[in-house]
Amino acid sequence: MRGIEVVGVDPARASIDVARAKPGGDRVRWLCGDATVLPPLEVDLVTMTANVAQEIVTPLTWQRTLTEAYQALRPGGHLVFETRDPSRRAWAEWNREASHRVVEVPDVGTVESWVELVEVDEPLVTFRGHYVFAADGRVLTSDSTLRFRDRQEAEADLVGHGYVLQEVRGAPDRPGKEFVFVARRPTQAHRSLRR
Repeated sequence: MRGIEVVGVDPARASIDVARAKPGGDRVRWLCGDATVLPPLEVDLVTMTANVAQEIVTPLTWQRTLTEAYQALRPGGHLVFETRDPSRRAWAEWNREASHRVVEVPDVGTVESWVELVEVDEPLVTFRGHYVFAADGRVLTSDSTLRFRDRQEAEADLVGHGYVLQEVRGAPDRPGKEFVFVARRPTQAHRSLRR
């Protein structure tokens, strides 16, 4: 990473600890929180990976995220994120039968997992992850809510925050299931920010 500065932001301290322990993780400046904890930056690229844009469920937090990302970008810098296409109704397969997995985790043992749909109140979808640890029989559950923004909503939000929408493409590893948005902060100082 010579000549490259990487800043990682995550609201979960435990996730940061895992990421920091990975190869190269010690060369990243980690911040615990959301986009509002970003210090003044002028970066070339802001990314939201692993459908994290969908975990930003409230309109106010989404608007703040787009604003903070815009402010962190240098003129000409890019924001890239992916989100599931709500018309594909991914949650229809969030049940034990379709999602059941058994994996071997180093230093942990066999872990059985599945997802179960809890509630659909579009655009919000709530689900529960189940994890059973064979070594001691421990069962953990985790509830999550995702916001399924359609393409038009995401495009309007980006443009409304001053971004130039360059491209919306499909995810190469999940064709037809996700949108990948590529937006740019203009090099000119024109911007109509909604606050």
